Amino acid sequence: MPVRIAVLGLGYVGCVSAACLARLGYEVVGVDPHLYKVECINDGRAPFFEPGLDDIVSQTVQSGNLRAISLLAEVIDDVDFAFLCVGTPSQKNGNLATDQLQRVSEEIAALIPARSRPLIVAVRSTVFPGTCDQVVGAAFRDSTTVKIVSNPEFLREGSAVRDFMEPSLLVIGSDDEAAARPVAGLYAPLPVTPQLVSLRTAEIVKYACNSFHAVKIAFANEVGAICGALDIDGQEVMSTLCCDTKLNISSAYLKPGFPFGGSCLPKDLRALTYRAGHLDLKLPLLEAALPSNQEHLRRAIDAVLDIGSRRLGIIGLAFKENTDDLRESAVVSLLEQLIGKGRDVRVYDPNIQIDAIYGSNRNFILQQIPHIGRLMDASLADTLSWAEHLVIAQKPSPAIITAIATSGLPVLDLTRD
Repeated sequence: MPVRIAVLGLGYVGCVSAACLARLGYEVVGVDPHLYKVECINDGRAPFFEPGLDDIVSQTVQSGNLRAISLLAEVIDDVDFAFLCVGTPSQKNGNLATDQLQRVSEEIAALIPARSRPLIVAVRSTVFPGTCDQVVGAAFRDSTTVKIVSNPEFLREGSAVRDFMEPSLLVIGSDDEAAARPVAGLYAPLPVTPQLVSLRTAEIVKYACNSFHAVKIAFANEVGAICGALDIDGQEVMSTLCCDTKLNISSAYLKPGFPFGGSCLPKDLRALTYRAGHLDLKLPLLEAALPSNQEHLRRAIDAVLDIGSRRLGIIGLAFKENTDDLRESAVVSLLEQLIGKGRDVRVYDPNIQIDAIYGSNRNFILQQIPHIGRLMDASLADTLSWAEHLVIAQKPSPAIITAIATSGLPVLDLTRD
């Protein structure tokens, strides 16, 4: 029996999705109240310009795999999947308008009682976390045959067909694997491994991706601006930066965790933005990096202060694991706040012996916390036997993880989100 799919909304996302799904061999019907879009597709042409789309629409309409209608009631009984591709435009305050999503969900829900088999509703529209539950799911609360998944699109206008057929990322979100697997199976002919995640993760991934793209563009433009002011070829600088695929263009550092510190990142950010100021350049993104880091530290401090226990064992003192560098370590700032608030703290760092450090490293820590030596434990066992609650401020080794787990102490891990 052929797989039948209804695509609700025939804008850029819906029309491309419908045509490409039909090209994969499924029986697809596009549903849209605008008769112009319906007539265009049934005539074998795209209702707007998108490279390659006209040909796919023409081919799939001729093959019988694609058609369009204006009334959902005509097809809802016969489809296995309903892809929601309606618009979620911005309101004046920046929030999303979900009226169309709510309307189409309620329209489907009103027609569900006439169905005799399950239906998977896949939300392709860009929605904020919770929308699939609170807006779409609300329409189907009385139904036991409808399952909801989030299947965000990553289609760029101008290359949408290629982005669909050669995806760089495929995300299927659901808290029910029995719903996610069939949707992932629809994309089996494509050269991509589906990422099966939770429903809310799938909803926010689209925002994370687009925000990251925006930050990359702004970063490159700010580097280009200061390069231009210094008579340096910004294109050459950024192309050189991109040659590093181990740290720069990679997953390195892209993990929520503790604030950055050390002798390089804070110092170089300050120097760059200071020099930019002397060149009468405003670099808002780069200027915001250190304040953003401080705000993240504030959140970490608040989380630790919210712990009810008084005796806190801190795991890690250096600015990151596998070093004894204490300069601008966020852990030092954390300790200062905890001590100032009257908390009892003990610290264990496997790579730091206060008597062994020297130079600017020693001067920094003794200036910030003169009595640091009295707070340091020589062994992890000492910390575990004394503490009521542990705070992990540095990525621990497997051996330390095992020892902490064995101790049974409650843990706040600041190296994760």
